[in-house]
Amino acid sequence: MSGKIIPAIPFVMSILLLILSANLYSQGSAGNDATIETRYIIDQPTAGILRGHTSALDMEFYQQGGLLLGLSVGLFDRLMLGISYGATGLIGADHTDWNPLPGIALKVRILDETNMLPAFALGFDSQGKESYLSDASRYTIKSPGFFLTASKNYQAFGFLGFHGGISYSLEHADGDEDPNIFAGVEKTIGPFASILAEYSLGWNDSDHDARGRGRGYLNTGIAVSAWNGVTLKLFLKDLFRNQQDISVGNRVFSVDFVNPL
Repeated sequence: MSGKIIPAIPFVMSILLLILSANLYSQGSAGNDATIETRYIIDQPTAGILRGHTSALDMEFYQQGGLLLGLSVGLFDRLMLGISYGATGLIGADHTDWNPLPGIALKVRILDETNMLPAFALGFDSQGKESYLSDASRYTIKSPGFFLTASKNYQAFGFLGFHGGISYSLEHADGDEDPNIFAGVEKTIGPFASILAEYSLGWNDSDHDARGRGRGYLNTGIAVSAWNGVTLKLFLKDLFRNQQDISVGNRVFSVDFVNPL
């Protein structure tokens, strides 16, 4: 048994216990009736935050039998902490490759949204997305690292939200140490659904031995508030085929559980 499996067991077990014992009373994060702020567009962070005394469990299923579990807690109305851990090959008959370290996230809301100004948040997130590439010491999609992000919502046949920011990942063993700029949009469709799109310039994944080809990352998706506290998401990622092994778009499924502590 791999040594990486041992520290993973208590983390996975605690997450499963949380699912079984969760009291899911709040509305989801999609649609006109959403009461939970969107914390990520798709891969990139927003200025959205969990309010105090609220927890979130995120489960993301990705290629090659991968699963990423994340637990976030709103300590105060302006401060959120999170931890995540995952593996490739967890589902199926292939060898399981655990991520080398848990991901750590911290987000601070520095300014709430007003009629004139967007909300702003500062933070750090070491969790990349999808498989960890040991030979390159990075995730397939690099983690945001340090980031500053802004979000603004408007009423337009429901709600129309715009997000954008700048980030600096600490994953630069491939020699690419550039910052990254990203932007996204979120449009509600009826009371329970939203469509999402984001574009990352991918400046931190285009030089030296990086995997990107300078096209940036275009991701789209749909989110549905399935029932109280639960949001289901389906994403199509890297539609510009920035990475050479993407053909039609990488399909990712995600489930978010949010509940009061």
